[in-house]
Amino acid sequence: MEIKKELTGNKLKISLEGRLDAVSAGDLDKVIQNDLNGIDELTFDFAALDFVASAGLRVLLVAQKRMNKQGTMKIFHVNEDVMDVLEMTGFSNFLDIVD
Repeated sequence: MEIKKELTGNKLKISLEGRLDAVSAGDLDKVIQNDLNGIDELTFDFAALDFVASAGLRVLLVAQKRMNKQGTMKIFHVNEDVMDVLEMTGFSNFLDIVD
């Protein structure tokens, strides 16, 4: 998976490409742990994300909990397959997913 970051002031956009699975979730977790200080608006661009596994869901949950304390988090461009996973797991109920 490829992770691209764009920082503009206190806003961070993370674009994910490929598969967010057990292998790549650790890389995203490092970004969440290290790059969110001072961020009050976090956005994810899932346009090129093909798949998300349970390990990836855990990282999204950690990011959402952290951003609940310091700002907002939104997810854009979720494809049908990834949306199915988010809906089946109930994550779509608490993640802010924008069409």
